[in-house]
Formats: sequence, C-alpha cells, structure tokens
Amino acid sequence: MLSEAEAVTVGHELMAIHEAEDEMLEQVHAYWRGDQPLPIPPNGVPVDVRRLAQMSRVNMCKLVIDVLAQSLFVDGFRQPRTADNAPVWEAWQANKLDASQTGVHRAALAYGTSYTVVSAGDPHAVIRGLSPRKLTALYDEDDDTWPVFALECRKSHEYRIYDDEAVYLLSRDKDAPKPEGAEHGLRFSGASPHDFGVTPVVRFRNTMDCDGEHLGEISDLVPLQNQLDLTTFELLVAQHFQSFRQRYVLGWTSDDEATTAKAAASRLWTFDDPDVKVGEFDEVDLGGYLDSRAATIENLATISQTPPHHVIGKLVNLSAEALAAAEAGQRRKIDERKTLFGESWEQTLALVAIAEGLAFDDGSQVVWRDTEARALASTVDALGKMVQMLGLPPEVVWERIPGFTQQDVETAKALAASSDSIGQLSALLDRQAQPVTPAA
Repeated sequence: MLSEAEAVTVGHELMAIHEAEDEMLEQVHAYWRGDQPLPIPPNGVPVDVRRLAQMSRVNMCKLVIDVLAQSLFVDGFRQPRTADNAPVWEAWQANKLDASQTGVHRAALAYGTSYTVVSAGDPHAVIRGLSPRKLTALYDEDDDTWPVFALECRKSHEYRIYDDEAVYLLSRDKDAPKPEGAEHGLRFSGASPHDFGVTPVVRFRNTMDCDGEHLGEISDLVPLQNQLDLTTFELLVAQHFQSFRQRYVLGWTSDDEATTAKAAASRLWTFDDPDVKVGEFDEVDLGGYLDSRAATIENLATISQTPPHHVIGKLVNLSAEALAAAEAGQRRKIDERKTLFGESWEQTLALVAIAEGLAFDDGSQVVWRDTEARALASTVDALGKMVQMLGLPPEVVWERIPGFTQQDVETAKALAASSDSIGQLSALLDRQAQPVTPAA
C-alpha cells in the first residue's frame, strides 16, 4: 500500500493530468450538450440580429451520439455452451445497469473513453459508470488491461485514488503543501484495502489503434457543426430581413410619427412632390443558403457514418434492401463498438466475480440486443425456415426476433418447458389407459 505521502504525491500527479485534459473534455461536453460557441455577429448590429444568433444552434453532435447509443444494449451474459445468464448477471440487475449502461456508452462515444469502477457490496458488488471528466486513469502501456492508478474526482472537493491494493481518500486543503503550479493542496484522509489484486477500474474505448489515441465521435464533427451553425445564422438573417420585398422612398422624410406609420402600412404610397421616387428591392433567394446547409449535413452524415435519413429527417419509399444498404456503414460501426464495449463489460463482470467469490469462465461473453430495423413478419418467416430447413432448435432463434428482450426469451423458454411437461404427462396417461395385452 502507498504511504500517506506517496498517496498525496500520486494524487497531485493525477490531478495535473486531469487538468491538462479538462479543456478538451469541456469543449466536447459543450458541443455534445448544444452549448457550442455562437456565431459572432459584427459589432453594432441590431439587437434582433444577436437574437437570431442565439437561435442558430442546430445540435447535430448529440443526434450522432444518440443514434449510436440507442443501438447498444447489453441484454445478457452467458458462459460457454449455456443458454442461461452467468451468476454475475444478478449483480448487473442489482446495479440497474439495464438503464445506466447507456450513460457509460454515451460517454465513451462522446469523449473517446469512459470507465466503470467496481467495489465490494452487500449482497452484490457495486458497479458505477464514470466519464473522463470525473475519472483519470494512468496506464504503463496504453494497451494494458488494468491501470496502475486512477483518480476519481467527487463532489465537495473529495478525491479517490485506486491502485491494485487499496482505495485512498484525499480532500482539498488550502493549507496543505502543493506542488508548483497547482491550484490547491491535497490532504490524506484514509485508505481502504481491497482484494481485487488489480486496480478495479475498467476503461471503455470508442476506438482503438496502435498509437494510443482514443478519439470520440464529436472531435471530428466540431468544424462541421460550426459550419452548420454559421450557415443557419446567415439563413435566419437573410430570412428575417430580406426574404420579403422592401420598399424605399427617395426625396421624402416625415417628422410626424403617425404619417410615417401610415405610409409603412399602406399598400399604395402617394406623394404630392413630383421629385419623390418610390421603389422596392426584390426578396433574396434563400435557395443558396438551404443548399449549403444541406451539403454540410450530408458531409456530417458521411464522416460520422450516420444514415442520411437520420440527420435529414426524410424517409421516402425505401425498400427493405435500400434501407439496409443505407444503414450498412452504421451497422459496421455499431458492430465494432459492440466488440470494444463488450470486452470492457466482460472485464467489469470479472471484477464482480472476484468481489463476490464466484467462478468465472474467461470464455463468457455479453449478449447484445438485436436493434437492427427489420420487418417483424419477414424476419419471423426467415427464422422459421431456419428451424425447419436447418433443424435448429426454436430456442436458438428466439433472441433474433425483433423487439424480443431477454425477459421475453426466458418467458418463452419457461412456457415451452411447461408445455413439454404437460405433453409428456398426457402421453404417459394415455399409455397407462390402454388395455394390457396378455403375453402369449
């Protein structure tokens, strides 16, 4: 275990890393929540132009994250050659991860990484999801499974440091010694040993490469989001001021407010002075702004591998084959995320097995819910042919039925087992009711 001084030193080092990443993380958070910088109107513009700038945000970054996250849902955890969930799945249910898993997925998609932290509990281990804004992990090598240290930033200026032996509690203290450049010092508050044998922190990565970079989905979309907001702002300005015919008068002014208002509201202007000239400007064609806006959205859809109908909002008479082709890129992206996130969830549940003293098979895998958009009738027909023509047990294809949850599958299995039992009992009673033929 670390000594008090060592824990404080490690805390300061991890705080420095955390603060160095904070600016980038806060930018991503702003774009994700739709709080990105507004288009800057020129100085001296009317108040209504500034109001239009406030209305020009079109948050596409959140849409991209939501489309991906809504297709990622862990529905079970199976050991090899079994159809039932492993015992550690009870801890999953106890921690209400059916709902909170989406927060872990969304944070990893947006920021590039997210984390789960496992701790002992009664009767089940406790699993918490954290974003990189709240937790920083330090690895010897980027592809290491377990971090050397991890720092969790909690409310009220409290901090936790995790290593492979214990959890160390620190708190901010203005009177405590602080390293050069640090805003505040840290004071040791206590330590709690654990029996995991590793640092109980699991990392979820949005992407994986050999250079150790874990980019989120939003980083590449920032320039396009800015373009879209700017084009939207210019469109609103043009629409507000120039999308209708404007009249002008040369050689006439009026100090009478009532006369000016009457002229402004009049369809026909008349003046006694023959030198007064009246005309009107043509309205501005907004088609160029709309085309530019549509092109930016299409580029955003291409870069993020988001099907165009999700970002444009139009879906016109697409066949099942055409829809599948339009979503092919996104499905490949989702499959990659399932592979990456699945390994992290399996790692998390391995920690649960250690905490609860349960056996754990390294070959166990999470089961992802099938969220692909398919017609129910055609899918069930295809699955039925698989059972009939290939001789597969019906139970094998139940999980592939659109909209069928794990609970639905378990209910179907129970009903099937009950039906088989009744059928076997009926057959037995029928045989017993038949007259016995005496042996010759």
